[in-house]
Amino acid sequence: MTRLRELVLAYRTRRSKRLPQLDTVSFDSFYNEGPTDQFPITKESSLNDLSPSHSPAREYVKFSAQNYKAPASCTRPSLATILLGIVLVAVFVILPALYLIHCFGLIRSDYDNRIPHIFAIKETYHYAPGEKVHEALDVYSNGKTRVVVKELPLPPKPDYAHCPLDDANKFDCFPEGDVTKEKCEARGCCWVPRNSKKRNKKFNTLNINTPYCFFPDNYRTYSFVNVTLTDFGLVTFMKRDYRSAYPDDVEVIKMIVKYETEDRLHFKIVDPSTTRFEPPYPDVPVVDGAPSNLSYAFAISNSTFGGFQVIRKSDNTVIFDTMNMQTLIYADQLIQFTTKLSSDKIFGLGEHRSPFLLSTHWTKFTLWNHDNIPLEDANLYGSHPFFLNIEPSGCSHGVFLLNSNAMDVIIQPTPAVTYRTIGGILDFYIFLGPTPANVVQQYTEIIGKPFMPPYWGLGFHLCRFGYKTLNDTKEILQKNLDAGIPIDTQWNDLDYMANHNDFTYDKKAYAGLPAFVKELHSKGMHYIPLVDAGISASEKSGTYPPYDKGFDMKIFVTNSSGLPMVGKVWNLGTTVWPDFTNPSTVDYWTSMLEDMHKSFEFDGIWLDMNEPSNFIDGQYGDCPPSSLETPPYLPGVNGGKLNYHTLCMTANHSVGLHYNVHQLYGLTESMVTNFALATIRAKRPFIISRSSFPGLGKYAGHWSGDVVSEWKDMKFSVPQLLSYSLFGVPMMGADICGFNGNTTEALCNRWSQLGAFYPFSRNHNTDDGIPQDPVSLGPDVTASAKKALTTRYSLLPYLYTLFWAAHVNGDTVARPLFFEYIGDTKTYAIDDQFLWGAGLMIVPVLYENRMWVNPYLPRGYWYDYYSHQRIESNGTRFNISAPLDTIPLIIRGGYILPQQEPLQTTTRARQTKLKLLVAPDDSMNAMGKLYWDDGDSLNTVEERRYVLINFNMANNTLTTAIEHWGDNSVTNLDRVTIMGLERVTNVTINNASHAFQYNDEFKYLRITDLNINLMNPLRIDWLTK
Repeated sequence: MTRLRELVLAYRTRRSKRLPQLDTVSFDSFYNEGPTDQFPITKESSLNDLSPSHSPAREYVKFSAQNYKAPASCTRPSLATILLGIVLVAVFVILPALYLIHCFGLIRSDYDNRIPHIFAIKETYHYAPGEKVHEALDVYSNGKTRVVVKELPLPPKPDYAHCPLDDANKFDCFPEGDVTKEKCEARGCCWVPRNSKKRNKKFNTLNINTPYCFFPDNYRTYSFVNVTLTDFGLVTFMKRDYRSAYPDDVEVIKMIVKYETEDRLHFKIVDPSTTRFEPPYPDVPVVDGAPSNLSYAFAISNSTFGGFQVIRKSDNTVIFDTMNMQTLIYADQLIQFTTKLSSDKIFGLGEHRSPFLLSTHWTKFTLWNHDNIPLEDANLYGSHPFFLNIEPSGCSHGVFLLNSNAMDVIIQPTPAVTYRTIGGILDFYIFLGPTPANVVQQYTEIIGKPFMPPYWGLGFHLCRFGYKTLNDTKEILQKNLDAGIPIDTQWNDLDYMANHNDFTYDKKAYAGLPAFVKELHSKGMHYIPLVDAGISASEKSGTYPPYDKGFDMKIFVTNSSGLPMVGKVWNLGTTVWPDFTNPSTVDYWTSMLEDMHKSFEFDGIWLDMNEPSNFIDGQYGDCPPSSLETPPYLPGVNGGKLNYHTLCMTANHSVGLHYNVHQLYGLTESMVTNFALATIRAKRPFIISRSSFPGLGKYAGHWSGDVVSEWKDMKFSVPQLLSYSLFGVPMMGADICGFNGNTTEALCNRWSQLGAFYPFSRNHNTDDGIPQDPVSLGPDVTASAKKALTTRYSLLPYLYTLFWAAHVNGDTVARPLFFEYIGDTKTYAIDDQFLWGAGLMIVPVLYENRMWVNPYLPRGYWYDYYSHQRIESNGTRFNISAPLDTIPLIIRGGYILPQQEPLQTTTRARQTKLKLLVAPDDSMNAMGKLYWDDGDSLNTVEERRYVLINFNMANNTLTTAIEHWGDNSVTNLDRVTIMGLERVTNVTINNASHAFQYNDEFKYLRITDLNINLMNPLRIDWLTK
């Protein structure tokens, strides 16, 4: 949080002059993880600042932190060394900086020129940079000062004795397409064409073909020139002998390896002569010492070609293997890096549309945040360069590349993964697990653990683009409430705005909005409006404060002339975009949201169009031509160019060029919005963002965008939900019944059931589709949605406890079956059913005209949620009935689920008495947990203002144990249901007899009318025949 704290520093000092009480909400205290203990074993420093000069250089094969001892003292630099350092700084830092200042004219006064309208922009303010600026842009192509070194010699022609490779081990040497034998061999690569297949040149394709221009197995790229041990790991330099096919190869690169924890390895590969862009967000921990008991070994090859491996010590499995680095390219605008996988069981690498288990048969994923209808062959709204790999032993590990530039990630049958990123550095984290849950926990320790949502955020949300008036909104809401649909939050799309402008509302069509929001609050309900990323730039001066104030504060993203970059989204005229990496934007954004909150007291914010999306390519007047807009290697981005429906790559943000910062836009907007909401409301923020990047889950949730109302889209929503669980974003869901197109009654019926078990449950669709709220689709959909949502509301204490575990431990909420059954390989590819936590399986109907499901039940006891009947499985599939109004739910043996009465809002439901649903395993044992707090206050976990109770069943006895009691809002326990019991003859509560009911058909015990205060220990005993 260090960097975000810097962002809000200016805000906090200015804010105190304007807020009488809310400024007491400190930035540190509102966050879900306190900064003092967020990373207790770390301290601030930098991987780039490490000095290995005190350690002897040695060549070696394997390294371990245990066998290295640093010398007791360091040598003091001589006077000559100091003078030489000063001269070098002057020559290579100060003089180039002065030259660049001269080239860019960084001291400007023309920012105060206003942008009144698009026509004025074209006539007066259109900027055409001169030749010097174009040259400077090329030099600055990665947001850095590039020192051009000598051009390396061409690679030798391929030795075809090293070319007869099997298809799985062919690594593409000419990914741009249009390859010929001459072009291929000029790169030193093998040319073995396959006449039976033609190379697919379509952009964004997930399925690519076996390359017929590929690297020979003796191809030389980088080799080690020295290795130096350090207190934290090692530092090594590598040198390249021949040029690659891309401009400005870096001849010497530096790798810094850090043994950060027993189960986490971190290594960077950087250009030691040049500062390249590194994402400032998420704010990752920095460690300067190695632990003593590593679960991995780092091994460097002693061959001519170099290369390194990461090995799991427990079974000597190689989990990361660079294969002598035969594909490594480190050029100015392309870095290519390949590692072998331990197996073909790989998950992650989002956001994309595919099965959860990724195909290793020549599959390409492009990561470049983009506003696009979700399709199988497109880069989508988020970028998450993280994957989880299950090893042959069943152990799991994860790999995270912290890089925010556009990239392709290719998976091939070797199995191997190749990264091609067009900027930044290689900054890898490897997580050793060994369980899938451990991997995600270790990953979220780096990117930030998920935020703790308000309790009401777990309720059902109703929305539509196309509520043309407030009366339309009210009418649809009331019809659904009258039908008994549980609803917690009403949303509005941009219909509520005046002229589609942020921070306004239409005083005619939405007259009475403030009173409507107050009415919702009086009923225990909530309200969330949409806020687009773009700000209108076409309003008359003095009439639209969001533009006027933003312009005066200089917080908008600028073009290369220093003026705000102008594009177009939903605003009637033109659009500019706030720069959320600018510290002043925190003050600006908070002020805008506070002014809107004074108009109508919204409870959360919906962040849309924040990839950022643009209806034109780049800006009005075209983007300045440079290698940023047309890089030497273009990833498979939709539209065939980087600025397609987004900003120019030369756009300026506070922390760098848009070329580098694009992927961070939605994350930084969510960070600033999270802080602003906590300050304004002094309650937990609830934010849903369309754009995402690693770290989003700490501040916001995500929905899957403009999905189509088709059965296929509903089916794909499950693997996408599971992928975001891996990415540390548990608050996720799809638009129930689909967004684009017209749904059908049959589809919406089944989607309403599935959507009731998305962690983020919202019905929303487009303005040109038919109404699709439950009541508008007819009585069958109404009954189905009501039944599913009522079940959801009864399980909210269990779901809320899962979110607490995610927030505290980094656990998943919705999770795949293999997280709980890693030893059962049949679970690996299952993505049409999923779990809530460890205890509840959801089995949606995903095909039309189906009245049954065929779920796989791993070995053990399972229980039907509705009838409580026990199912004994040996690890097989079962046919289970799924009537039109029912989504099958199955409880796992061994777990205890806390419940509540399912009233129409969470506000009312929280006031009802609690219930326990007990599902014994085949040893007749079970366990569970309840987390409870007031549901909306900031920092309840950090300040220990909560209740945590453990439940345990063993030997015909159910007991409770208080782990922590720091809140008095928890209600009494009223009912306990224990399934899978033989005939019960007697029940005692704390040694006193108590009435009970026993169901002979389905063999469950029910004890009611308890009214027990859980602050006191509870013991329930029963006797069976």
